[in-house]
Amino acid sequence: MNDSQAIITTTDFFPPVVDDPYDFGSIAAANALSDIYAMGGEVLFAINLVAFPEALGMELLGEILRGGAEKVAEAGGVIAGGHSVNDKEPKYGLAVTGIIHPDKIKAKGGARLGDVLMLTKPLGVGVVTTALKREQASASEVAAAVAGMKTLNRDAARAAQQCDAHSMTDITGFALLGHASEMAQHGNVDFHFDSAAMPWLPGAVKHAQAGCFPGGTQRNATHFAPLVKFAESIAPWLRELLMTPETSGGLLIAIPEDQVAKFQSLCPAGVPIGHVTSGSGVLHVR
Repeated sequence: MNDSQAIITTTDFFPPVVDDPYDFGSIAAANALSDIYAMGGEVLFAINLVAFPEALGMELLGEILRGGAEKVAEAGGVIAGGHSVNDKEPKYGLAVTGIIHPDKIKAKGGARLGDVLMLTKPLGVGVVTTALKREQASASEVAAAVAGMKTLNRDAARAAQQCDAHSMTDITGFALLGHASEMAQHGNVDFHFDSAAMPWLPGAVKHAQAGCFPGGTQRNATHFAPLVKFAESIAPWLRELLMTPETSGGLLIAIPEDQVAKFQSLCPAGVPIGHVTSGSGVLHVR
């Protein structure tokens, strides 16, 4: 718009991933807002996107919308309207408008040699929510997953701006390795991950070892496998877990090594899980 302000915009919506309508609305909103934070921006306003079967009743829809509205308010924005259609399956999300300084936009490409790769939320939402559908997840495991999905990436994005992050993206449907592959390819560099450093949600490893994977895991594995080199010691269940879709996941951020301590002071949830080397877009997992 001018020398110091640029508009950024994004959208996302999906069917319920949890049973509670308020939590679903909050999670869907946090997920949609996340792309604004992945660009390093701040939220201005959002538009509701709703598909809903009339038979479920307006009270339930009201709870979904309340969850979304309160999450947008937490982000410092407002709901400025929206659109709804009658549909057999509920779906909810947002079209989000944000603002950023034109010189501070963070893209997927841009990671530099020697950068440290920081992850700002634990992984494993996909297997925990699948276990929930199969009635195999405990209440505490579900609660931890829901809390993670409802957490905004705002603080992580602000920390990334203060620590001169070179690139970042949010971790959602393409899983950690899928979204990391996009970053590595756009930056024309290789990423090296330490599997022992990965943060996991409670129950994630247990359910993965039991084979509790959603359908999207295999699609991701088929698509991204040619771009990933696993050490022989990496178990098959862990390879699948790293390809399992996430919902409203954290940010994966490439920052200079000398900024890691500062980043963690600003974003205590941030964990270093790898580093950047020269290459051509290949991921290495050991």
